[in-house]
Amino acid sequence: MDWINRYIDQPLLHGAAGLLRSWHLRTRQPPELLEPTWNLVVLSFLLIASGQFMAGRTFTLSVAALVMLALPSARKLLSAVKAGQGGYGAREYKSLRARAIAKREAEWSVRIIVLFASACLPFIARIDDPVGACFMLGASIWFVLTGPLKAYLDAAEPPEPNEGDRTYSGVFHVG
Repeated sequence: MDWINRYIDQPLLHGAAGLLRSWHLRTRQPPELLEPTWNLVVLSFLLIASGQFMAGRTFTLSVAALVMLALPSARKLLSAVKAGQGGYGAREYKSLRARAIAKREAEWSVRIIVLFASACLPFIARIDDPVGACFMLGASIWFVLTGPLKAYLDAAEPPEPNEGDRTYSGVFHVG
């Protein structure tokens, strides 16, 4: 287990923390908005792909399924916009950090299982029905691109609120 933790879990946690840091530095958005944004990007890609490969009722069904998958992420992003979010400050950082530490310690086996399942799912699932095969392929792509990312982003160390701020210097604020 130490090997899995050292060579798989920890590097992925550090990568997720770096991704959160880059997201925060580039967009100045709270780190918790990265996952729903990424989910909507993946679902948009799948919507475009389903438009290319499906028609009629199957396309309508796939659009309905993709919309249902997008609703929680869209709701989270819209609620953040409506709340006006006073930004990402020390209170939000402490809350995210405490939640990440709890998830990092308690759910490491879940992260590994999700990672393993996302690696195996596209190879295991075979369906003879062409429409069912398209749905399973889309579901596999969605899970592979969003499942492990969500698990690791939830457990990653969030960026400090002042990170990247050139006016911040230690204890003193300039400007």
